[in-house]
Amino acid sequence: MASCGGEPSATTNCRLQMDYESKIFPHTGAYGRYNRIVVVFSWFPNFAVMLNLFSDVFFTLLPDSYHCKPDPQLLPSAFLLSNFSKQGYLNLTIPWLKGTGLSHCELYKYPPNSSDFSENVPRETVSCTQGWDYTHLAGLQSNFVTEWNLVCSNYWKIPLQHICFMTGWILGYIFLGTLCDWWGRRRVFLLSLCLSSLFGVAVCLSNSAVVFLLLRLSQGAMLAGVFVSSYIARLELCDPPHRLMVAMISGFFAVFAELLLPGVAVLCRDWPILQAVATLPLILLLSYWCCASVFPESPRWLLATSQISRVKKSFQDFSVRNGVCLRDEIYPGETLLSEIDSAYGDDCQPRYFSVLELRRTHVIWKNCLILSFTLFIGTGIQYCFTRNLHTYSTNFYFGYFIRVLTGALACIFICLSVNHFGRRGMLLLSAIITGLSSLLLLALTPYLRGGLVLVLSVVGLLFSQALAMLSAFFASEVMPTVVRGGCLGLVMAAGCVGMAASSLMELQNNSGYFLHHVIFASFAVLSVLCIMLLPESKRKPLPDSLKEGESQRRPPLFLSQTDRDSLPLLRTRQPLSEYNPDNYSRLVSATRRILTKENLPYRIAVPSHSPLLSDSDTQGQDNETVREVLS
Repeated sequence: MASCGGEPSATTNCRLQMDYESKIFPHTGAYGRYNRIVVVFSWFPNFAVMLNLFSDVFFTLLPDSYHCKPDPQLLPSAFLLSNFSKQGYLNLTIPWLKGTGLSHCELYKYPPNSSDFSENVPRETVSCTQGWDYTHLAGLQSNFVTEWNLVCSNYWKIPLQHICFMTGWILGYIFLGTLCDWWGRRRVFLLSLCLSSLFGVAVCLSNSAVVFLLLRLSQGAMLAGVFVSSYIARLELCDPPHRLMVAMISGFFAVFAELLLPGVAVLCRDWPILQAVATLPLILLLSYWCCASVFPESPRWLLATSQISRVKKSFQDFSVRNGVCLRDEIYPGETLLSEIDSAYGDDCQPRYFSVLELRRTHVIWKNCLILSFTLFIGTGIQYCFTRNLHTYSTNFYFGYFIRVLTGALACIFICLSVNHFGRRGMLLLSAIITGLSSLLLLALTPYLRGGLVLVLSVVGLLFSQALAMLSAFFASEVMPTVVRGGCLGLVMAAGCVGMAASSLMELQNNSGYFLHHVIFASFAVLSVLCIMLLPESKRKPLPDSLKEGESQRRPPLFLSQTDRDSLPLLRTRQPLSEYNPDNYSRLVSATRRILTKENLPYRIAVPSHSPLLSDSDTQGQDNETVREVLS
């Protein structure tokens, strides 16, 4: 693994990495007070990132009602505005479309000398010439759409903006995730935080749609770096029992950000103010640069990459802040720091890895591919369910808060079930319910009542979000520390591709929605078979080296041995074992007492105290105990 000057030292290096959870982590305080404080501070970046991510919904939201501004030059010269009411004037100048109200993109053009304003007069329709009037915009009074009139022939720029924003996230996950394995979690976090704050302020000053699009792409890439670095650092500071809860609480921070955003938008009214408010938490997080103790470098990553001087200092800091002294012994006569010195030596050189190392792996690459596939499905299929919500109610806040509610329920479902039934089993259940809900909606929507369509859409949205959350968490657990940033970045990038797929449908005016639904429903069914190939990470230590990542194996479908730690997909009744450790210990104790008696031709050990019973009584009691145990 690491370049440590010789083969024996490298062997010891691997052994130390494998024993990090049991022999190193507990002696630095384990999941102590300081670790908990750092984890709490790692939740706030998640709130700031999600606030900027979900604000894109309000930036690109179409108004509920809009129409062309009337153009007096298109009216005849004999027209007098005073003779008409406001609604009559609009009906005279704007075509009325049955079922949709006033036309969004057309105006009437009358003959110049006409004096007849009835429907019988010959008139033609032309495109808008004076801009648009917008009304009933949810939350904001102005946004990306109304600022640059991205409607009618320019509507395609709205989904293009979202695609570019997601493209920034994809690039950020891939490249900054890899940098997490080269530079460390803290350095990438601070770099991404600085640049995302800078780009966020620049977005407020955008003077054209193109500039806004490019700046949002750049900010999305930096926000991805903030998310992935904080996610990994948070996980590597926890022990196995606390990993799930710590990750899900960060999910609740995201739900809180999404829940808070509509109220913030109503207060801000204009999109530059909302962008500034969303950027403010990122600027406040820059205080982490000055206070290194609230977001330290991951000691697990330092040890995995053989940065000995830094890892010893990190262990000292964690042990002192957790109230643990490093002079406590791990092995007889040896301390933690002296063991590291003897294992690595003075000439140990750090070695860094990238996702390109996956070319030489089989298990890690397979796990990364499967979890990327499931996260892609979990994010991409949500568009199919939210579209059904829009058909049930056109109110923007109805669909928005249903999505927030299902996200919170998905976090609660994962918290209550995954630690009990295992990661793989719950991921499989989420994929099955997501696929079934999608297939039922695909096949039976014309024959179902609106309430049943709503129930299936909500259930599908709930479990698709659970599928996405659990896929990201599962990936961070099964990927080795030396490439965890790059691998998790690839998985999260696949999820962003799924999110961008909905914008591709809108770019084509939803002409391919049915095919989109069929493809993702089929993928959801296919993912059920793929999930069975994954290992189980419940109660398991995080793998640190590529060798440990390759050693993960798929547990059986049924529980075959009672002492296995790998959870099966299908639990069966455990057979009763004939071995009883209590009976065995009683037999050993009785046999030892028999062999130490004075009347034997030889004596193995002499008791240091006088027996409480006579030899004959003791002999009879021992013989009776042996007969009882053997029977």
